[in-house]
Amino acid sequence: MNRILVLFDSHTGNVRRMAELVAEGARTIADTEVRLKSIDEATADDVVWCDGIAVGSPTNMGILSWKMKRFWDETMGPHWMKVDGKIACAFSSAGGWGAGMELACQSLLTVLMNFGFLVFGVTDYAGKKMTLHYGAVAAKEPREPETQESCRILGRRLAEWSAVMVHGRRDENPLGKSLPRMAPH
Repeated sequence: MNRILVLFDSHTGNVRRMAELVAEGARTIADTEVRLKSIDEATADDVVWCDGIAVGSPTNMGILSWKMKRFWDETMGPHWMKVDGKIACAFSSAGGWGAGMELACQSLLTVLMNFGFLVFGVTDYAGKKMTLHYGAVAAKEPREPETQESCRILGRRLAEWSAVMVHGRRDENPLGKSLPRMAPH
């Protein structure tokens, strides 16, 4: 069984909505169990349990939220070597476009790399001018169809890579599938 954790911090509900869409995308891959956990309810056992993790945070001055940083510093610090080699990706929402969501994703990915997670970006486009190279991003709530689709693609890709790299399920390799993949416009 492929195990995916979608871990998020959300102050206004926008990142929570993104997390739900990421989880929806992950669930499209057969034999995948998904846990959706807010930072307030998650434990170190949830992170140790998963094969792959999607981490979402509101953009907080261009970086991850203090609650998310505290979780990794305090809750996960003692479990440093138990998560090495797991698959990970990031997503973030901010108050508007150009407000630093990709920087927040990079700060999340940096924390994850320090714990030994294998992080990835996605080359696919979710719509015209909508990429998720550093993770899925949204301005406020993910209302636009292409923003919602970018969250789903991120979750699906996480479940695909975890299935391939952890469980040896080569049939889930996204590069060999005949799924529609959008190129840059």
